[in-house]
Amino acid sequence: MCVNTPEPRLWQIRRMLNRVLTIIPTPAEDLPVGTVLLRRGQAASKALHLLSGRVAFGVIENGEMVHQLGVVEGPFWLEAAATMLGLPHAVDALAESPVTLQAMPLGQFKSYLKNLPEPVHTLMLDLAKAQRQQIEVAVSRLAKDADARFAEWLLRHAEPTDAQGSMAVILRDRKRLIAAQLGIAPETFSRLLKHLRERKLISGGGRVLNLLDPSGLQSLAGI
Repeated sequence: MCVNTPEPRLWQIRRMLNRVLTIIPTPAEDLPVGTVLLRRGQAASKALHLLSGRVAFGVIENGEMVHQLGVVEGPFWLEAAATMLGLPHAVDALAESPVTLQAMPLGQFKSYLKNLPEPVHTLMLDLAKAQRQQIEVAVSRLAKDADARFAEWLLRHAEPTDAQGSMAVILRDRKRLIAAQLGIAPETFSRLLKHLRERKLISGGGRVLNLLDPSGLQSLAGI
């Protein structure tokens, strides 16, 4: 769950985040093993700090962790990237042991971050964005088939093209690199393009793909 970042920088960032707990007193709560602490797609309404215990991250289906991405032990900030970026949680989190948590109101957490020195604040947001992208790719590969992953990728990279709300994706990377991001072969990527065109979900060629039916792509992506 951590971005590959030089340890001194990570240590400084963790130290600054932990200072929040001394500036804003936050009560602790004990929860039993098996408690679902975070759910994918759920709005990040609080900043969760794991004081002690083990927590698994991954994909939960029918109450069970069917795909696990990693395990962390306290002290640790749970899914801080989603909290900092104001995005829904990208992974599920399950207590693998009894845990002790501190839940800080989102407004107070963000207010503290905004008061950090500008270079530090910018660095933390950049790291959060990088981690978020890594997590989204990992979860997508675990939980979705190639069609759904590609549909989600198109929606995530779509840009408005006119005042009427039309959307398009500009392919800034080579197709083989995009295929690698999606965890598929280049031949599969070409097949997916053809398949989505036949379904009237996209049109165009070259480096510009027009999204004809964003709602249909959302349905295919499961979002």
